[in-house]
Amino acid sequence: MKTESIIRLLTISALAGLLGAVGLRLTLKQVTDSLRKCRFLPILFANFIVVPALAVAAARLFGVGRETTIAMVLLAAAPFAPVVPVFARLARADLALAAGLTTVFPVLSAFLTPIVCELALKAVTDAGAIRFNLLGVLLTLVATITLPLGAGMLIHHQRPALGRQLLRPVEVVSEAVGALSLAFVTATELGAILQTGWQSLLAMGLVAELSLGLGYWLGGASAGSRQVVALGTSNRNIALALLVAVQSFAGTPVMSAVVANGLLLILLGLAHVAYWRFGRKPQ
Repeated sequence: MKTESIIRLLTISALAGLLGAVGLRLTLKQVTDSLRKCRFLPILFANFIVVPALAVAAARLFGVGRETTIAMVLLAAAPFAPVVPVFARLARADLALAAGLTTVFPVLSAFLTPIVCELALKAVTDAGAIRFNLLGVLLTLVATITLPLGAGMLIHHQRPALGRQLLRPVEVVSEAVGALSLAFVTATELGAILQTGWQSLLAMGLVAELSLGLGYWLGGASAGSRQVVALGTSNRNIALALLVAVQSFAGTPVMSAVVANGLLLILLGLAHVAYWRFGRKPQ
């Protein structure tokens, strides 16, 4: 089996399990109530306009190369990674809001991400045109994010006793597969990651931290909702960025740059989760 296929299988399995476990903890009413209370339009604007603009500006500031700049733009145009509900659970944040936004944003991304990429990449010399299989991407996002969440919530609603029995085993297995997936990606892409260069990683790290602060500011009144929006705005959807890279920049260093910068975002996200979970709680 090819390395890419192994990574895809591990990633999809881990995400489906983790998101299914999140769904087992929630009801549809909890999710919809949280979505009604959030500042959705400002969050939407920040994630599809401000963050991509920050990525282009940071790439120029640090003198990042063409391929890596493209990778940064692809990540910046793909908000709310599927790991956000998992991070929210670990940080003891607003899990219902995390599930709601992580369900809505991938659907919007299937339509908005290619437009944002086209506009942002006009600032990159010889970036090339974006090719985007809308139906394929939409089906992939729904299958890996919306369906597992929905299935978990359905079991929680229809068979609560079964949901309680399944919750811990599903969490343990999916977390183990997720750790294995992260370790495998890191090991197989280590050479490409090391070649990315410190300027790119520093630029992406700056974008992530600025995005985290922006999301925290937009998150609302409660600490839990601020944490969720901060995590969603700073942690981008690596899988979606890779799908665009495969369709538009196959055989180029763009893909390895997406992986390298995406891993950095995950590590930064975990660092913030650990701080919120074990360190000083936000006010």
